[in-house]
Amino acid sequence: MSLVFMRRAKEADVDKIGEILADAIHFLKESGSPQWQSGYPNCQSVREDIKNGAAWVLTVDKEVAAYAAVVIGRDPNYTKIAGAWKNAVDQYATIHRIAVSDKFRGMHLSQFFLSNIISVTYAQGIRNFRIDTYQKNKIVQHIATSHGFEKRGIIQVDDPIDPDRWAYELNL
Repeated sequence: MSLVFMRRAKEADVDKIGEILADAIHFLKESGSPQWQSGYPNCQSVREDIKNGAAWVLTVDKEVAAYAAVVIGRDPNYTKIAGAWKNAVDQYATIHRIAVSDKFRGMHLSQFFLSNIISVTYAQGIRNFRIDTYQKNKIVQHIATSHGFEKRGIIQVDDPIDPDRWAYELNL
């Protein structure tokens, strides 16, 4: 059995995370999704996440296998929603840029990673979680709903190709 755990990302992980993001960008393109096809996310995004304490990796036998950013606090993209948040009062954590290496695709690590993210953040007192994805990204939609996230509406992000994203929320 493999040792699988989550930890904070560090500067030494940036190149590997860049490879993981490149895998995800390619995978999204091949699946017909224009999400992440405009040069974002990239290694600079990851460095900003690390600097802000938001960067996390999932490791398998000490190898970085997945990446995500977890931002606690107000996200400007989530201020306006075509729909409604169930909990618009409490502090929340937003899960961004979740990606798994091609080498580990098919092992259901994204399910494990999201569960760990929720657990660690819950231990910090957060009970409200949000995630968004492009309308054609059925994989992230499935991962979100299988963890109890509910679709709340459409938000807009800074994306020159298509700014509309389905927004999901989980309240514990």
